[in-house]
Amino acid sequence: MKKPWAGRFTVKTSRSVEDYTESISFDKRLWKYDIEGSIAHARMLSKQGIIPKRCGSRIVAGLREIYREIEEGRFRFSAELEDIHMNIEAALIRKVGDVGGMLHTARSRNDQVSLDLRLYLRASVREILVLLTDLETMLTDMAETMLGVIIPGYTHTQRAQPVLLSHHLMAYAQMFDRDRARLGDSLRRINVLPLGACALAGTSMPVDRQYVASLLGFDAVSENSMDSVADRDFALEFLSCAAVLMMHVSRIAEEIILWSSEEFGFIELSDAFTTGSSLMPQKKNPDVAELMRSKTGRVYGNLMSLLVIMKGLPLTYNRDMQEDKEAVFDTVDTVTATLSILPSMLKSMSFRIERMENSSDAAFSTATDIAEYLVKKGLPFRTAHEITGKIVRFCIDKGKRLQDLDISAYKSFSPRIEKDVFDVIDAAASVNAKKSYGGTSPQSVRAQIGRFRKRLK
Repeated sequence: MKKPWAGRFTVKTSRSVEDYTESISFDKRLWKYDIEGSIAHARMLSKQGIIPKRCGSRIVAGLREIYREIEEGRFRFSAELEDIHMNIEAALIRKVGDVGGMLHTARSRNDQVSLDLRLYLRASVREILVLLTDLETMLTDMAETMLGVIIPGYTHTQRAQPVLLSHHLMAYAQMFDRDRARLGDSLRRINVLPLGACALAGTSMPVDRQYVASLLGFDAVSENSMDSVADRDFALEFLSCAAVLMMHVSRIAEEIILWSSEEFGFIELSDAFTTGSSLMPQKKNPDVAELMRSKTGRVYGNLMSLLVIMKGLPLTYNRDMQEDKEAVFDTVDTVTATLSILPSMLKSMSFRIERMENSSDAAFSTATDIAEYLVKKGLPFRTAHEITGKIVRFCIDKGKRLQDLDISAYKSFSPRIEKDVFDVIDAAASVNAKKSYGGTSPQSVRAQIGRFRKRLK
């Protein structure tokens, strides 16, 4: 088949240039959306009388036949035809003759590729939203099951204050819920029809863009033809949302890696989600979590790649923008694969509850509770903080825990301390006392889980 621009050129495109510029090797995954968009376009051309109705019907029938061929693996893609659009158009013309050439009336590959990518991303984001909902549900179920289990909470990777394991799990549920909200909101900007912008200036043909939008399920029609073909904000926004999502995945993966180590010993990963060593027989490595952590960098790279591609482009379409698709495709693949396996890995973990609870009472984790106890006795917080610091220093020097001191020792630091101080230095008492909205008490966490479940519905 001749190039669509053959009338202007006298020399055939170099084979090396064809190999360098082709995109069919990766954009063929857009075939379903390209055909879907072309059918809607043909129906609009026919409805508007731009092409005869019988020609429109033949085009639609031909496109549906091509759809079946690709679906059944009988279609041959050609690098010589550059991209998915030209491959399908060439196949259509072979099937229905010159009538197939009418399909490109009032359309350019510039607005066509934007349409395909938007349709693809819309479907992909909806799939990711379902996966996120499944992950959030699983974390919420786990939090409800583990309600009452106490673990050490950390700041600076140092033991800080005791918290409920459920509270810790719900922290991640909240992160992924924000990811779901961001991606859901991005659909409003993805779900805008660019078709009809043509190359950049629109068309003199009496097209009905709103009709095409209704056929394809778009909520809006783009308002500026130049912006329509130059815009990749919707792809950048998706990549940005995906980068934040994978950052959250990486954080939970990092904690899985730490918690499964001998030094922490809080969890044991299932054999199904670990690997061994080719040299050391005793090893059980958290490779899946490590790969999740590393694949986050890959998604960041895709975002930076498209940002750099777009940053210097004048209006409107430039061939540089062909490089947008691999970044988007790879990110979709990475995110969907990760979210498909993460819930199963988390569900298969075994928690070493005794080890967690013993650790939650160590390292003076209830020192803040003593400071708050003194505040309730009438001392300014800074004074209470200083007194508590001296108590901790004394315990360190004597090799004692807060629970090991008797009341006379406590009174030597402040006469306001009474026997009821022993009611606040236990990890369970510390957790139970944190009843503030969003706090770690069982009462607060139970309420948080209830609110979260309503949001998930």
